[in-house]
Amino acid sequence: MSQSLYERGFSVGSAGNISAAVDDVILMTPTNSCLGFLDPVKISKVTRDGRHLSGDQPSKEIFLHKAFYETRPQAGAVVHLHSTYATALSCVTDIDPDDCIPPLTPYVVMRVGQVKLLEYVRPGDEKAGDLIRALGGHYAAVLLANHGPVVTGKDISSAVYAAEELEETAKLLLMLRGLPKRMLSDENVVELKSVFGAY
Repeated sequence: MSQSLYERGFSVGSAGNISAAVDDVILMTPTNSCLGFLDPVKISKVTRDGRHLSGDQPSKEIFLHKAFYETRPQAGAVVHLHSTYATALSCVTDIDPDDCIPPLTPYVVMRVGQVKLLEYVRPGDEKAGDLIRALGGHYAAVLLANHGPVVTGKDISSAVYAAEELEETAKLLLMLRGLPKRMLSDENVVELKSVFGAY
């Protein structure tokens, strides 16, 4: 799935990282690796508290991943991308920081949920983990200001699909800026959550 993300431009160069929680360990893309050309032998294996066990060194963004696993027990995977439209949206100053991906389509409600904008911190700064822990597990996805999205899912597939849905919704939101928009109503959102659940 990481190669597909790379080939479709959701991640460029060595940007972005993916992890999966398997039992008591986290498998993660290594630092400075390209999602399009991953070597399984080099995948980083770390304990839940971040101790490196095998493979190459994990991404410097491991703090983001660990914080989500600590606060969202249902999370089985985390995807962090620098996808174009979600990153562009993270640079816009007039979005609602508590709900920066509003309910424009049913699938963003079903697959992503409410998205929190987190303040800018340097990539690899442990403070990013603290900001995610402070959310208490209430958000399955966040936008890092001027940086990009971080999305969780119950497994790799659902996390990737949610990250893709967030990116496409960010694209729609930017395309529709300045135009009158029809959002889903509160009643629509409640119905979607009651029928399909909320991750």
